[in-house]
Order: sequence, then structure tokens, then C-alpha cells
Amino acid sequence: MPEPADSAFLEEMLAPLGGVSLRRMFGGLGLFRDGLMVGLALRGELFLKAAPGETAAFAAEGGAPFSYATRGGRTTTIASDWRAPDRLNDEPEKFLDWVRKACAAAQAADRAKPAGRRSSAGSPASACPRTGAG
Repeated sequence: MPEPADSAFLEEMLAPLGGVSLRRMFGGLGLFRDGLMVGLALRGELFLKAAPGETAAFAAEGGAPFSYATRGGRTTTIASDWRAPDRLNDEPEKFLDWVRKACAAAQAADRAKPAGRRSSAGSPASACPRTGAG
């Protein structure tokens, strides 16, 4: 994936979905759709939200969950965010498919939260719709 500072590349790749915004965070870029974080571009890697049943697809492509070292020297792993395959840089339609799944995973995770902790994001129907025919 591109370096996190290369927001132009990500904006171009995400443009067909519409409504995806990039925000600087953690020294990288957060990908948001309808107020929900669906991905993170950091350290030259792209991490996407994954539903529990989809993590095997990420692992099969050599992906691993997002992790970072804390100030105390411990490693924290975020099991719901997985490294996306580098091949997606060269496969725009497949890239969009993976991001659509990340949108759906983010919305499902938000719906599973207790009512007081849910996002005020849009309805499930707004999750990264398909564009064009098909």
C-alpha cells in the first residue's frame, strides 16, 4: 500500500464509493464512512475492518491483525483490523470489494454495541454501495 502521507492515491482509489473521508491519525490516515472507521493507512500498510468470519481471507493473503507497541513495551493487537493484501494497489475493483466488506464489518460492529455506545452513523443501507452495473 502507499505511504500514509499519500492521501491522493487513497482518495483516487476510494472515489468510486463516494462518502469515504480520510483523517490524519496515529501518524497515518483513518478511512471513515458514515462516521465509522473502516480502515487505517499506516507505516505503508493498509488495515481494513474485518468481520470475524472474514479474517481467514486476510490471513490467506498473508495479512495479520493490526498491532502496536505501547509505551510500557507491551504489544496491543486490534483483532478487528487486518492488513490488506498489497496486490489491491493494482486491482482497483478488488480494492473496492475489500473496502465494501470493511464498511459492512464496521456497521455490524457498531450495531452490536450497546445502544448508548453506537455511532450516530447512517443506516445499514448506506454502507459503501456498489456503483455501476453488477
